[in-house]
Amino acid sequence: MISRDGGACTAGRWLRTLPVMDAADLRTLHRLMLVARRLDEEAIALQRQGVLPAYAPAKGQEAAQVASGAALDLNRDFAFPTYREVGVAVGMGVDLAAYLASHRNIWHGGLYDPQSSRLAPLNAIVGGPVLHAVGWAMGAKLDGTGGAAIAYFGDGASSQGDVHEAMNFAGVYRLPVVFFCQNNGWAISVPTERQVAGGSVAARAASYGIESLRVDGNDAVAVFEATRAALERARDGGGPTVIEAMTYRMGPHSTSDDPGRYRTLEDEQAWTGRDPLVVAAQQLTADEVAAAEENAAAVVREVRESLVSLDVRPGEELFSFVYREPTKSLLAQQRAWKEHLDA
Repeated sequence: MISRDGGACTAGRWLRTLPVMDAADLRTLHRLMLVARRLDEEAIALQRQGVLPAYAPAKGQEAAQVASGAALDLNRDFAFPTYREVGVAVGMGVDLAAYLASHRNIWHGGLYDPQSSRLAPLNAIVGGPVLHAVGWAMGAKLDGTGGAAIAYFGDGASSQGDVHEAMNFAGVYRLPVVFFCQNNGWAISVPTERQVAGGSVAARAASYGIESLRVDGNDAVAVFEATRAALERARDGGGPTVIEAMTYRMGPHSTSDDPGRYRTLEDEQAWTGRDPLVVAAQQLTADEVAAAEENAAAVVREVRESLVSLDVRPGEELFSFVYREPTKSLLAQQRAWKEHLDA
């Protein structure tokens, strides 16, 4: 649909092999971030139109998501997202209509192939992807595949016990995993300073013997370099890293949320000048920005057309992939389903 190699939302494998980023890399990242922004806006519109039941906007977090996703080696690494990582999907070159199929409730986890895309299905459990990433990293270490995992979570999820258990486990076994926290300032309606003790999420890493750093989450180049370095260190046996990308959730927590009830317009406007797209565009020419906008519009049109044309999946798929070996109870339910259809 949308090719990774030369298509409208190509992340560009060449970008991963450069020792340092140059102007062409920044143009690529800006182009991808703009796709993520415009697709995010389209998804909100589709939700308002009743096409998507719900959606979690990512406006303001494009640099953190796209740049970290673009830093992955898709031949051996694996990413574990939450429900707000459309930018990661863009940066990794995932089929975007298939990715958004999960938001449309077509199929849990979307219709893309997680194994080939290297992006795990969307996870709505707060902190859940972190455990999965650590489990995958343990498998990668035991198998000697040389790959690394990256786990996405927010500042709110960092207070979950699952996250702490995962970090401790990864620290003990020196697993190849990057804990990527997007600190967007808010755990739904609770500000970070009221639910993160110890000064920062990155500071907690020391308790588990894990390397950590804070990075400007609105600077795509800084995010890319920090993530690439952490992944390379993990692959080389250096163990896990916590990256805390400081950014801002410019929109609501979800399409059912009203941020005006818990934060002021002045607070939101204060971040306008630090919009990651504004930051990147300041280093580009007007023609380059215009070309990126034209490309993003074309991608969004294609994704929308593909998404709305998706058919409802067959009901019998509800019984697939529940267990590795179907249980008697599941087989009985499947037979009852077929009998109902034949009646």
